[in-house]
Amino acid sequence: MMKVPLLELKGQYALIKEEVMKVTREIFDSQMFILGQHVENLEKEIASYTGTKHAVGVSSGTDALIIALMAEGVGHGHRVITTPYTFFATAGSVARVGAIPVFVDIDPETYNMDVNKLEETLDAMPRQDRRQCRAVIPVHLYGQCVDMDGVCRVAKQYGLSVIEDAAQAIGAEHNGRRAGAMGDFGCFSFFPTKNLGAFGDGGIVTLDSEEHYRKLLALRVHGAQDRYYHSTVGGNFRLDAIQAAVVSIKLKHLDNWTEKRRINAHRYGELFRAAGLDRYIKLPVEKCSRHIYNQYVISVQDRRNELKAFLAENGVGCEIYYPLPLHLQKCFSYLGYSEGDFPVSEYAAGHTLALPVFPELSEQQQDYVVETIARFF
Repeated sequence: MMKVPLLELKGQYALIKEEVMKVTREIFDSQMFILGQHVENLEKEIASYTGTKHAVGVSSGTDALIIALMAEGVGHGHRVITTPYTFFATAGSVARVGAIPVFVDIDPETYNMDVNKLEETLDAMPRQDRRQCRAVIPVHLYGQCVDMDGVCRVAKQYGLSVIEDAAQAIGAEHNGRRAGAMGDFGCFSFFPTKNLGAFGDGGIVTLDSEEHYRKLLALRVHGAQDRYYHSTVGGNFRLDAIQAAVVSIKLKHLDNWTEKRRINAHRYGELFRAAGLDRYIKLPVEKCSRHIYNQYVISVQDRRNELKAFLAENGVGCEIYYPLPLHLQKCFSYLGYSEGDFPVSEYAAGHTLALPVFPELSEQQQDYVVETIARFF
């Protein structure tokens, strides 16, 4: 039996170990651990990479969403539209600032926000609720961009700000523009399992607006523009120097790693089709111009949970992202949603499965994954 982990980071670390050791020693010797030059350098590099004017390093991808909402003045009683099929932080951040999450269903092929449903939801919203609707958070799920042309068109029509949840999509592109550069804010996560991961928590916000940039700089240090003088109430959203330095080192390798993920994803497609497995599983569909495959997610027509157990028994790592949509989570019961409200999201939750696609995945390991799935069916 071959072992194929869902994600393996040791090979990546071996490539950058000497450089990481050198820069961490420098930081230890300096005893300057919070913000500073390493964070400033990373901010410039990420702004350049995404094609934005500014970037502000923060403490996590979740805090990136929270601070973007705060910069837009989103708070108690306001409404923010997003999807129920995403990691909890997307809607959790909306609730954290006192606003009300409003969900719309997803596209069945990309699992991203369905722009038609977004428009329908806004059209059907009572006038008073619509007046309180301040933002939309499209999620670039699994590394593929939402139809941002459509989202931005609808957002402009209704006067909404656009906060891209690009936690899984660093380097993804839609019509030549990169994730994080198409809305008013782009929110990224550097959680270690991301395509561009730190050695702990970290995140960043990208944007073009000079006004919002100044707000973010103050908000991440408790709202202080000058030390100990607070123009507003912010939070402790600062990025560590060590995390920024590690991400900066990794950024130089990101495009190479991304290309390997894309090669692995396309090879999966060839192998699955050659084995006739596309009768039983639905393969990922690329609709944006550059899918970066943070995850490679298949949809299993029947017996998804049994397949997951079979893969685990045979040494293949896999995961369900996500088993329960947010509108059915206990903590959001106060929103009044119920089962059946978002059928595409609910179907995805019951049928999708993520397979290994990391850059160092060997052809032999990939062959074994496909052979194991073929044996199951």
